[in-house]
Amino acid sequence: MFRIEAQDGKARAAVLSTPHGDIQTPAFVPVGTRATVKAVTPQALRSVGAQAVLGNAYHLYLQPGDEIVEESGGLAAFMAWDGPTFTDSGGFQVLSLGAGFKKTLSMDAADVTVDDVIAPGKERLAKVDDDGVTFRSHVDGSQHRFTPEVSIGIQHRLGADVIFAFDELTTLLNSRGYQQESVERTHRWAERSLAEHVRLSGSGPRQLLFGVVQGAQHEDLRRQAAVGLARMDFDGFGIGGAIDKERLGTIVDWVTDELPAEKPRHLLGIGEPEDLFVGVEHGCDTFDCVQPTRVARTGRVYTKRGRRNLTSANNRRDFSPIEDDCDCPTCASHTVAYLHHLLRTNEYLGATLATLHNLRFYIRLVDQMREAIAAGDFAAFRDEFLGHYSTGTPPAQ
Repeated sequence: MFRIEAQDGKARAAVLSTPHGDIQTPAFVPVGTRATVKAVTPQALRSVGAQAVLGNAYHLYLQPGDEIVEESGGLAAFMAWDGPTFTDSGGFQVLSLGAGFKKTLSMDAADVTVDDVIAPGKERLAKVDDDGVTFRSHVDGSQHRFTPEVSIGIQHRLGADVIFAFDELTTLLNSRGYQQESVERTHRWAERSLAEHVRLSGSGPRQLLFGVVQGAQHEDLRRQAAVGLARMDFDGFGIGGAIDKERLGTIVDWVTDELPAEKPRHLLGIGEPEDLFVGVEHGCDTFDCVQPTRVARTGRVYTKRGRRNLTSANNRRDFSPIEDDCDCPTCASHTVAYLHHLLRTNEYLGATLATLHNLRFYIRLVDQMREAIAAGDFAAFRDEFLGHYSTGTPPAQ
């Protein structure tokens, strides 16, 4: 199921086997929230080297409904994707959308009350208790109930290869006392998620269930959560929750110190290029994040010299590709001037071409990390890449 082929410090190059195929790690998993990576076809995803796609259990439960996805043959068949799929448990969206934050949880302490975190001007749409979460749909206001058993049932019907135990999301605003309660609650939910997964698993290809480590910025809580999950029979582990980006490496290190080395680790929702290096360096294997696709739709693209805004006026007469040596389909055929035109006139193709470039950038980067780990020079590759990326200087040819 998970085979480590090379290791350089804590960084690992491995193979994660799933019912729909193998994933070479480190791997970046594009986010296809509603069974689609925005603006990109499944065939185009393959063209940039994507190995797997992550769908969102919360959104797919609401639209079109997990039963419909099941009737179609599962998430991969529904979206005509010929590879592995992941689904998260829905816990993040139930709580973040329920608190009115839409895309992400705010870490701004202004105008919020500790332990009742909610966006200014919004009303609470979700209420947590020890059994689960009651929430109102952000689509039509209808009321729903998620428990560990419900979440696992939805994910079984969606049919993803890798699914996640139901967990409670907190923010950095929550008090130490609440974080402790949440870790203990998430532990109980993990036990229930695992029991339901075992109950529902039949004789066919077995979905892989990952437990999720919470604990925010507290070392003892992170280690407590990791130790508790490590004692259960999970197939792998997700590292989630509120993480202070300045301490990302330290927090991931606490967790991976306590997790079994022979099982995969997925870093949830973290995905700037420098974050990928930190995650791999400290023992993570797979990653998902909306960042490269979200910023692409506003004209921001990644290059070896840093991020670039294609909508800026100085790009109107740039008839070169985004990067001369980029092997993505966008750079092979289109100029910056053309992309600038598409994005400034809000043509859909602009978002598609920018997204393909960003995804190829991310996927090529983790592929290069894998090669560096196998060669035993991950640290040298990291330092060289980030030296040019952070300063904007071109790497040596």
